[in-house]
Amino acid sequence: MRHPHPKPGTVHLVGAGPGDPDLLTLRAARLIGAAHLIVHDGLVDPAILAMARPDARLVSVAKQRARHTMAQDDINALLVREALRGHDVVRLKGGDPLIFGRGGEEAEACHAAGVPVEIVPGVSAANGAAAAAGIPLTHRDAASVVSFVAGQCKGLSEQDWSGLAGKGRTLVIYMGVSTAPQIAEKLMADGLAPDMPVAVIENAARPQMRVLRGLLAGLPDLVERALVKSPALIVIGEVTARDNLAVARIAEEALP
Repeated sequence: MRHPHPKPGTVHLVGAGPGDPDLLTLRAARLIGAAHLIVHDGLVDPAILAMARPDARLVSVAKQRARHTMAQDDINALLVREALRGHDVVRLKGGDPLIFGRGGEEAEACHAAGVPVEIVPGVSAANGAAAAAGIPLTHRDAASVVSFVAGQCKGLSEQDWSGLAGKGRTLVIYMGVSTAPQIAEKLMADGLAPDMPVAVIENAARPQMRVLRGLLAGLPDLVERALVKSPALIVIGEVTARDNLAVARIAEEALP
């Protein structure tokens, strides 16, 4: 006698925020604590993974530049396969799942296979890093436009960033540490002033967070001399030069 196929489980695309477990949404914390299977990125803080139940299966699909634990198509297939077996899956991503997290691709793969999806937003890396560093991404005296771009993508030099940075604008660059020289060159070639203030925020909202400040022309040297490592965001705009009392509670590193 053949058994009927189980009802598909739900894939929960969950944003883990910038790192601090206190910045999880209540929905995210509840799902993590109840999940039997968590498929997580490498940037998810160990303290968040420690919230999982003792018998939960944790599967790392960490991605690093030029070296992936699992290709994206294989991640999609894993989520679909487990859900079709009747398992609910928490797909845990740093920041927000739909901002440079490939959550859209994973949701599409699930929908195509008839697997239900729930998207649980998280505090984005940009919002979390800026708040932790005391940098207002918008300020009525400095910026009324915010743009997010990926600094590590195919054809970076051909990307059209014109108008995204400059007077009255803030540009937040994800995954830009390794391409900082090309980013600075690209923006200055597009007409952005070499003395535009910038900030690099490393390990945002974590105990080891660093905030480095400088000017656009010196961005490559700033990243190199400070040995900045991922996860880190680059913020470009006048807002990064504003004094803010929130900065007093972090260890801001001054370079010689």
